[in-house]
Amino acid sequence: MPRSGVLAFVIKEFREVLPPIVFFAIGFNLIELTTQLILAEYMARLANFMIATTTALVVGKAVLVANALPFLRRFDAAPLIRPVLFKTAVYWAVVFVARFLEQVIEYAVGGGTISGFPEYVTTHFTWHRFAAIQIWIFVLFLVYTSIRELDARLGRGMIASMFFTWPGRKP
Repeated sequence: MPRSGVLAFVIKEFREVLPPIVFFAIGFNLIELTTQLILAEYMARLANFMIATTTALVVGKAVLVANALPFLRRFDAAPLIRPVLFKTAVYWAVVFVARFLEQVIEYAVGGGTISGFPEYVTTHFTWHRFAAIQIWIFVLFLVYTSIRELDARLGRGMIASMFFTWPGRKP
C-alpha cells in the first residue's frame, strides 16, 4: 500500500472511531463523576476519570470491530427500531467479550492458571460492578446508535447541522 494510501486509511479509521470515543468518554466520565459525588462526598479521584476515558477508547475500538462484521447491516432497511436495537445488542456483546477477556488476560498475566480460573471468577471477580458498567454501556449504546441511525436516515451530517448551524442556512 503506498504511503498516501496508508495515511488515507489511518485518517478514515480515526474519523470513524472519534465520535464513539468522544461520546463514551463524556458518558463514562459523567457516570464516574456522579458516582464520586454520591459515594465520596465530593472527593473525586482523577485516576477513576482516566480509567473511564481509557474504557471509552476500548469501546470506540469495539465499535470499529463490530462495524466490520458483515451481518451488522442486516436490518438497515427495516423500521428504525430494528437496526437500533440490533446494533446496540451487537456493540454491547462485543464490549462484553472485550471487557471479560481483559479480566482473563489480567488474571493470566498475574500468574493465574487455567484450573484456577473458575475459582477466580467466582471469588475475586466483581460481578456487581461489571454488571452495573455493562448496563450503562447498553444505555449509552442505545442513545449513540439511535442518534447514528437517525443521522444515517436523515442524511449523514444532518443532525450535526441541525444542532450547530443557524436555521435557514444550508449545511
